[in-house]
Amino acid sequence: MQAPESPSSSSAPVLLNIGGKKYATTVETLTQREPDSMLAAMFSGRHTLPRHPTTGAVFVDRDGKHFRHILNWLRDGSIPVLSESEYQQLLKEAEYYQLLGLDDYINEKLASKKADNSTSAESELTRKDVIKCIQAQKIRFRGVNLSGLDLSKLDLSEVDFSYACIERTNFSCANLHKAKFRLVEAACSSFDQANLHECEFTGANLQEAVLDRANIQSANLQDACLTGCSCIETDLRSSHLQVYKLL
Repeated sequence: MQAPESPSSSSAPVLLNIGGKKYATTVETLTQREPDSMLAAMFSGRHTLPRHPTTGAVFVDRDGKHFRHILNWLRDGSIPVLSESEYQQLLKEAEYYQLLGLDDYINEKLASKKADNSTSAESELTRKDVIKCIQAQKIRFRGVNLSGLDLSKLDLSEVDFSYACIERTNFSCANLHKAKFRLVEAACSSFDQANLHECEFTGANLQEAVLDRANIQSANLQDACLTGCSCIETDLRSSHLQVYKLL
């Protein structure tokens, strides 16, 4: 019977055969970064490991494709940028080897990718598309999803945004004179320093929108929801605010 591994040889080369792929590393690499992992337990010196009689390699019956990423993680705490499917495959290996740090790292990356994809998929148009459209007459974005776009400083006067989704859209310093925003979903959008003179906001959802220093003179805000809005130095002279929701 083979004797248990000696922890004194932590820097000695260790040969691994992961599903047919050969790797060379050290006990130190396998045990230091993730001390509670299965790999750390295997090479802690407490267990007898079966080895190939000729090469001395320890065999692990797993897909060896991503094990190089696992070794790089154990060596320096990083892995390269991977596709979502590759992250998912590597996550399975991290769970098998009980690499909790790598598991958390991959889940953070997947969550970040999901957030990025969600943001990029929300808007049906780009800022460039909008600029092309406003060169035409009688522009309409009725019912269009423009969420998250940066439309700051554009001349959007008299544009019809009625029924559109413009959540988190940036209209800062834009000219929106006489623009129509009937029943829009504009939560968390920014109209900071925008010209909203004579705009139509009937029934609009402006919850938590930023209206700081905006010119909203003579605008119609009837039945609009202004819950949580920021209205620092906002000019609301002659605006119609009947039956709006403020609380």
